[in-house]
Amino acid sequence: QVQLVESGGGLVQAGNSLRLSCAASGGNFSIFAVGWFRQVPGKEREFVTAISRNNSNTHYNDSVKGRFTISRDNAKNTVFLQMNNLEPEDTAIYYCAAGPQRNSTIPTHVYEYIFWGQGTQVTVSS
Repeated sequence: QVQLVESGGGLVQAGNSLRLSCAASGGNFSIFAVGWFRQVPGKEREFVTAISRNNSNTHYNDSVKGRFTISRDNAKNTVFLQMNNLEPEDTAIYYCAAGPQRNSTIPTHVYEYIFWGQGTQVTVSS
């Protein structure tokens, strides 16, 4: 059983940056792909980005390409999400999740992830 805890959310003005962290405990974190999702009230949880278990591949939602960067440090059981040039549309609760990775394919759907954190609020003001 893997426990995930997100941190780093907050309130920022548009154009600024935030760095989210996802700390894992309780299992072999390095065998899982890790993704970030976000959700606003009344909408489905949306894929943001994910990184492969060995740090070799990443995948991004088109809406965040060039602005967000995902990285992981398996030695520290932590995944990071650097968010630059934030926009009001990025306002959401951000969740990290861990799930199995089959071959080289990075999972991008909610149902592919097993373990979830409690989420951290990101609010971007205009």
